[in-house]
Amino acid sequence: MRARRRTPLLAASLVLALGVGPLAAPAFASPSPSAPVCVGAPANEALCEAIEGLPDENATAALVRLGGTEGSWRGSSGVRDLASGRAADPNARFRAGSTTKVVTAAAVLRLAARGEVDLDASIERYLPGLLGPEFVKPVTVRNLLNHTSGIQPGDGWGDTFAEQYAHRYDTLTPRRVVASAVAKGPEFDAGDEQRYLNVNYTILGMLIEEVTGRPYAVEATRLVLRPAGMRHTYFPGADPRIRGPHHRGYQAVPRPDGTTRLVDVTEWNQSDRWAAGDMISTTADLERLVTALFGGRIVPEPQLREMFTVPAGIDGATHSAGLQRWEHGGTVHWFKSGARHGYSTVVAATEDLSRTLVYSVTDTDAKDTSPNPVTERIREAALT
Repeated sequence: MRARRRTPLLAASLVLALGVGPLAAPAFASPSPSAPVCVGAPANEALCEAIEGLPDENATAALVRLGGTEGSWRGSSGVRDLASGRAADPNARFRAGSTTKVVTAAAVLRLAARGEVDLDASIERYLPGLLGPEFVKPVTVRNLLNHTSGIQPGDGWGDTFAEQYAHRYDTLTPRRVVASAVAKGPEFDAGDEQRYLNVNYTILGMLIEEVTGRPYAVEATRLVLRPAGMRHTYFPGADPRIRGPHHRGYQAVPRPDGTTRLVDVTEWNQSDRWAAGDMISTTADLERLVTALFGGRIVPEPQLREMFTVPAGIDGATHSAGLQRWEHGGTVHWFKSGARHGYSTVVAATEDLSRTLVYSVTDTDAKDTSPNPVTERIREAALT
């Protein structure tokens, strides 16, 4: 994988300003990196080394949990925020991004196990009139789960960070996002291709509400969070804050003179991501999720098979229901990543739970498609 490009001056000085445009922008010096806190058995020196040296130009903090048959290990490094320089909190909450889709998929599959949802039925059975006449081939619930629906992406607040940041306190409703996606017509016939998109899971959130008659957050909590023991996870809705102890997130923004500043992006209304990506969680809770889920304590067989089944006959398909297949060193891992401005998250495990990995990195360019060196080091140390 290609290395992420960073501005050298940011690494050299890390003299940061919070806020852009007319907002007040107090400057402060970055705290000096401190040694990571690593505990557990067996000791994992490579993983501890992978998270040392934070904060740096790539991340301000990292939280990691490794589990499985060989034991349990956890580590933390960096700072909670750059202003105070307090050490990273291993129990801090963070924006978990698209790992929300694991919860949404599990909720839908639980409803399917109860006979309340038919995975092979058209979404129009549950949400009549949702799709326009251009959608000649029915889009099934399973098509939404594994991203083979053909529905195009919905519109957001813009394509650039500046455009999106300007609307960080504004509300963009899920239904408005879906309407903008449907209005574009299908990109391809359902089942012909696979394209990972948030809109598929936004529609699944609407399905959950229609079938149960209750808000998505209530049902996702009842069907998934509570059975998994995820006591510190919640769905914020239009609330831009992160409640409880948390790390502040930052986005690297280039200046016209070639230098870089970090903008605090902790507060952000995530309502447009909703069932596709607005969850706030902790590494311990995400570890509980994957352990309970893969252990069959949330979704029963045969519905659980959907999470370990990539659609056949589609070239390059890697996504299943809520997860993604990744083979490394002859071992298949099922994982889900999540990226919101300021935060990068991964939850991963082998199907037999012989190895589990959860991490949250306060990534200074979380939406960059090239890999962050910190997350790359974590993955290599944890899964090799």
